[in-house]
Amino acid sequence: MRFNLNLKKKFQKFCLLLICLIILIFQSDIPNLKALTMDNSQSEMVIEELRLKVPADLKAAWLNAEKEIWEPWLSSQEGFLERQLFWDKEKEEALILVNWESKKLWKRIPMSEVNVVQQKFEDNVKAALNVGDNPFELIYEGELDKQR
Repeated sequence: MRFNLNLKKKFQKFCLLLICLIILIFQSDIPNLKALTMDNSQSEMVIEELRLKVPADLKAAWLNAEKEIWEPWLSSQEGFLERQLFWDKEKEEALILVNWESKKLWKRIPMSEVNVVQQKFEDNVKAALNVGDNPFELIYEGELDKQR
């Protein structure tokens, strides 16, 4: 009798779980399931997005270091198309958008090489401002895929 009761409870839990799963499946947006897979984006143009904290009084030093360090290095990279710099006065944030021919070419760049350039950037800023730490905190980094 007790075995029957346990079996009945397990069956009820299973049925409840199955119903929840069915409801969840039918609530999802089915057209999104047929969207392009991200693997196809390896050959599509991609935009690297970076956000930095850049206080108003340090904006000139940031722009100068970007121009002296990152601009020449990026221009020498295979797949690099364009870079745009924006600055939000209210938030005191910089937005850097770097357009790459493809994600594959962008991701082919070794992180060790990027780290060397980043260190040169930070050294440039610290020397220009006579400070011990890089004052430009990275807030966000990500990527944007061009939509058709």
